[in-house]
Amino acid sequence: MSVSSKAKILFVDDEPKVLMAIKRVLHKHFSVDTAESGKEGLEKIKSRGPYAVVVADLRMPIMDGIQFLTRVKEIAPDTVRIMLTGYADLDTAIEAVNCGNVFRFLTKPCPNETLINALKDGVRQYNLIIAERELLEKTLRGCVALLTDLLFLSNMEASGRANRATKFAVLIAQELGIKKLWKVETAGMLSQLGCLLLPEETILRFYKGEPLEGEEKQIMEIHPSVTARLINKIPRMDEIARIIAYQEKHYDGSGHPTDEIKGDDIPLEARILKVALDLELLLGKGHSAPEAYAIMMGRKGVYDPKVLTACGKVVEFLTNYEQREVLVEELQEGMITAANVLSRDGRLLLKQGHELNKVFIQRLRNFASTVGIVEPIAVFVSKSVKI
Repeated sequence: MSVSSKAKILFVDDEPKVLMAIKRVLHKHFSVDTAESGKEGLEKIKSRGPYAVVVADLRMPIMDGIQFLTRVKEIAPDTVRIMLTGYADLDTAIEAVNCGNVFRFLTKPCPNETLINALKDGVRQYNLIIAERELLEKTLRGCVALLTDLLFLSNMEASGRANRATKFAVLIAQELGIKKLWKVETAGMLSQLGCLLLPEETILRFYKGEPLEGEEKQIMEIHPSVTARLINKIPRMDEIARIIAYQEKHYDGSGHPTDEIKGDDIPLEARILKVALDLELLLGKGHSAPEAYAIMMGRKGVYDPKVLTACGKVVEFLTNYEQREVLVEELQEGMITAANVLSRDGRLLLKQGHELNKVFIQRLRNFASTVGIVEPIAVFVSKSVKI
């Protein structure tokens, strides 16, 4: 089967006879859907997409082809857009290309061979777009994984803080109704990367609330900016870099960095991360979740009110966790270590406060089958989870 025969094509035209003719011509080459209006076309894209190519007639009532393809560009940016019309109007063609980023402009009557070749070219373009995006996403995921592994190997205290804060940030984002969590999750995991500039002992003193002085204090204050500059060197990570740069910025404009940005001009993910990081820090100092939230509620101007309200819901969730003791084979993703995990010969395998994922669990099982692990393992787990 050829690549084109797998591709889904959507034709939008207000003349049913034209659509029937197109389906007869193209059904051997493509999987063809049709719509008799721009509105119906948009509904099909949302319910039956994605389409490799969308072809629209220029002259349609209510929503013309230019307006329709402009909306297609917004809701399905990867889809290749082609304009088909009986009006060979140069100005119209220019407007269509500029507004809807139209790939081709074909005129009626369009020979079958010309139409089929244009659609095949459109499918090739779509496949290229998808392949490039997938390659970029894999590269970015690889970069993030490499950096988080580096942090874990170099500074377990900072790595643990990043893991815990990320968990809180994701829960807060979900409470706020954010669907795409990639940005807040990635920023959270990389938020402490600048702490590589500091000894692990210094990080631990900071987490305990002990005062830092001199160069250590300065580095701790600027480490988000250091991380942001590093992340900004990775293509397509500029948004993540900006989130990290503002993760310690107060809602009223105070805090770091010292600029004029405040309120909703601070990236939402940065406002979420600020709340999550402070919650994590207070919990690490021994406060209960309700106590930590009460302290944060008393800090006027520091947090976005709606983010802090969402944090309150997360605190309610955290109160539903309990500590249990489990064997290695009982470990599950999402559990959080309640104490350091040690091998039988005394080596530290995982520090308290790490959320378990597949990688960590497999590492622990490998150690259990070779060197051996001190069991049972203390973990925090949702009260609803049955082991």
